Order: sequence, then C-alpha cells, then structure tokens
Amino acid sequence: MIRSFLIGLVAGQRGITPLAVIATATRRHEVPAALPLQSLMRHPLVAAGTAAFAAAEMAGDKMKTAPDRIVPVGLAVRSVTAAYAGAALAPRGKRLLGGGIAVASALASSYIGWRLRCAAMDRFGQTASGFVEDALVFGAGLVIANPRLVADEL
Repeated sequence: MIRSFLIGLVAGQRGITPLAVIATATRRHEVPAALPLQSLMRHPLVAAGTAAFAAAEMAGDKMKTAPDRIVPVGLAVRSVTAAYAGAALAPRGKRLLGGGIAVASALASSYIGWRLRCAAMDRFGQTASGFVEDALVFGAGLVIANPRLVADEL
C-alpha cells in the first residue's frame, strides 16, 4: 500500500503524471492490466498520449496564467488520477483501499506542495522552481510505478 500512498503524493503535485507512469508500468508489465481500460495503456499511442498530456501539464505550469493546484477542478483531477493509479498499484483485493489512500495523500500533498512551491517561486522564480519540481515528481512517479527501472540499473 506504500506505492499507493506515494503515487498520491505525485498526483498532488502533477495531476496527469500518475496516468503516464501507470501507462509505462502497464506496458512494461510491472503492473497488471487489471483495472477498467488499463489494457488500453499497453497500446503505444495511448501510452504516448498520456506522456504528452503529462508534458503539456508540466509546460503549462510554467505560465503566469497557470491556476494554483488547489483550485477545485485541479483537486478533482488529482483525486481521479490518484484513485486510478493508487488502485493500479495496490495488491489484488485491496484496490479500493489503495485508491482511497492515494486520494487522501494527493489532497494533503496538493496543499503542502502548493505552499512549498509558492515559497520556492518567491526565491527562485516560477520557471526554475517548476523545472525542479517536474524532475522530482516525474522521476519519483517513474520509480514508484516501475521499481525495476532502478533495480535493473543497480
């Protein structure tokens, strides 16, 4: 259940990244395609689409007009993607609990991450702080959903 909790932390910072890393994990057969529509993530176009949407979200985050992650629609997106990713990473028979844990950690981390990002933007600017946050969030998401990526390199 720790992976469900951790993917929720990722979702709290970037709403679409959990789908992209779950698509990667599903294509790599690190996560079974057990959830509705998850087998579609094995298709190269669907996997590429999730990555493109995640990249677009990261690019949009650098714009001055980007809304805060704690606006209601942002929290709704984070909740849905966290629930799906958290369920995908949970053991069979505990998928509902995994989704719930991911949503709770996503909502809590949205507010914490927002505060930290505001402080970082004051000191380092929106673009620089955003790139650092993107690297941390995307890297963490990949490792959480695809632990063999790191194990294969060791």
